[in-house]
Amino acid sequence: MKNLRKQFPAHKTQTYLNTAGVGLLSETVFDFKADKNLDLLTLGSEFMQKHETIYAEVREAVAEFLNGKAQYVTLVPNFSIGFNTLLEATPQNTNFLLLKEDYPSVNMPVEARNFTIDYVHIQENLEEAIYKAFKIKQPKVFVFSIVQYLNGIKLSQEFIKELKKDFPDTILVADGTQYCGTEIFAFENSGIDVLGVSAYKWLNAGLGAGFFMFKPEVENFFKPKMLGYGSNLGKYKEQPDCFIGKFEAGHLDATNIGSLLPAINLIKQTGQENIQLYLEELSGKVKTALSNLNLLEKSVVNRKQHSTIFNLKGDDALFKKLMAKNIICSQRGEGIRVSFHHYNTVEDLNKLLEIIT
Repeated sequence: MKNLRKQFPAHKTQTYLNTAGVGLLSETVFDFKADKNLDLLTLGSEFMQKHETIYAEVREAVAEFLNGKAQYVTLVPNFSIGFNTLLEATPQNTNFLLLKEDYPSVNMPVEARNFTIDYVHIQENLEEAIYKAFKIKQPKVFVFSIVQYLNGIKLSQEFIKELKKDFPDTILVADGTQYCGTEIFAFENSGIDVLGVSAYKWLNAGLGAGFFMFKPEVENFFKPKMLGYGSNLGKYKEQPDCFIGKFEAGHLDATNIGSLLPAINLIKQTGQENIQLYLEELSGKVKTALSNLNLLEKSVVNRKQHSTIFNLKGDDALFKKLMAKNIICSQRGEGIRVSFHHYNTVEDLNKLLEIIT
């Protein structure tokens, strides 16, 4: 990871444990953004013509990286805009299943509409609770974050596949914002029907870059109505009734959306598999150290698999102490959230432990 780590200068001046809040920007992505902004500054409207193919290139890059179909990748500034568009395309009174403590941008838009909603609380035996709820409630749509923003609890790819196999009529809509970029993922074989991602966290693409991926079958259920000049503009959107075009009514920001290209390429240069193995090893060390100090909730300690997001028992005074020592983290829920990415090291963990022990 040493060469990849050099791409992120912000970690040199601080102990950055806040990728779950905002992922660091690489020099490669920064240079890409600077070049595009310079083009806009000097070329004016010619900027649009020069970069008119960039959206198709991004769709293709996302589809290749996550094993999907480019014609079913829609580009959005963030998860929330795409998700709200999807919900506006959902029949009223649809029965939803949600995770009660999930990310507000997942639950709030569903709760604000005329849907029937059931909940599962996030817990140690989360998979068993979800499966039981499926059998009893038989939801039409299950919306969930693959990795929980509060404490890092992660649903495994194997469980999601099993869920879809056993309940094929339920549409699985996943928020991958706290997940994509941390391990190998193949959308086509995942069991997930709709995947939405804000790319400024673990993909390190910067703010204003996001995407949704769809299985073709969901066109029969979701009927988006948002239309505009951009709906049929460009490769993959030529058809009059283009599904993904109904998520892209207006102009997209070529600079921000385009930043997915260098961000994905940077991951591919290192290898997603290598990053996954590194993070699994680092996560295990973090979990062991924090568990030994009794700083993690029981539901996290007792689970076999975990992400690289952890919520420590700690009050406002400890949070201020950490920030004063230049350890960048977040207050979330009742504790202090720390998160480790490929630019973090065991040394970062040791710096954290020095303060909290």
